[in-house]
Amino acid sequence: MEYSKFSRFHDSLTQFKCYEDYLDSKVTPLDLFYFKQKELALKLVEHGHRGTVLSREEFEERKAAVQAAEAAKSNAFYDRSRPVTLASAGKELKDNFLKALAEREEANRSGKMTSVIFIRDHNTLGQEVSGYIDYTHRLKTQDFEPYFSGKKRLMPARSDLCYYNWKTQVSTSNSSPNFEVIYDDPNGLLFKNKRDKKILNLDPLSGPGEDSNRTFLQSDIYIHVVIYDHNVRTV
Repeated sequence: MEYSKFSRFHDSLTQFKCYEDYLDSKVTPLDLFYFKQKELALKLVEHGHRGTVLSREEFEERKAAVQAAEAAKSNAFYDRSRPVTLASAGKELKDNFLKALAEREEANRSGKMTSVIFIRDHNTLGQEVSGYIDYTHRLKTQDFEPYFSGKKRLMPARSDLCYYNWKTQVSTSNSSPNFEVIYDDPNGLLFKNKRDKKILNLDPLSGPGEDSNRTFLQSDIYIHVVIYDHNVRTV
């Protein structure tokens, strides 16, 4: 799915002030007739008994992405030299993965680097999921302070570059502002950087590509994590 289509799909979420309003829009008069209590109907909708419904986390992520895109319209060019506020500043980080994210935060916020994060772990329902996250894009569309402070866990979502739920077998792929997803190449899944057109190779048996590095990390809070760093050359 191209990012423009992705954005148009998300724009419809702006009509809802909160996740509860979103769920309420999925409840039909027939649901209320059969279940009598609106609270029960909402619970059934939330748990997917009325078709595919966004989780609370996915709803908040997608709505935040729309709001960030709107804010970015007034800034056509990003000033790479201006100071940036770091969500990791002052945090006592013990896990290797969070430390690695903190080390890359400034470079990803300033545009010097675009990192892709691979995560495999269990979601809040206990289902094993995996996916690739555009770290630069997530930093611009989400508040990372809860992640660095340990209040939330960074997890792949269906709105990320790639997502797979091993239990439900739901699979999605979305190009982001920084990367185009190439999934029909003989060499396997690839990401093409939209700025310099360089290819990021995800195959662990091959090199990651020109101007890119791959880092495998041992984490106490995730089953499997890998970070791919692509250094963006200025023209």
